Amino acid sequence: MQQIILHYPRLDTVLMVEKVLKEADLAISKNELLRRLPKQTMRQTLNVILKYLEEKGLIMTGEKGILWIHNENPKMKRLLINSRNASKF
Repeated sequence: MQQIILHYPRLDTVLMVEKVLKEADLAISKNELLRRLPKQTMRQTLNVILKYLEEKGLIMTGEKGILWIHNENPKMKRLLINSRNASKF
């Protein structure tokens, strides 16, 4: 059964969630994330945002919570571009 989305998030809400996750040192739970957000957010809206961020490869959701995994370091980007694809060997 597919879930009907009643409310899509606004861009400022997505950016607000991203900022809180980037600043977190460790994985945090959904409840802790909701507490740290400066504005109240509906849980359904938060779930839509988290699903989007996970599909984009920016976060990882596990047993211990949600963790920001995206690396914006230019050295890391160059390393990934210049590295060999190990699956070809």
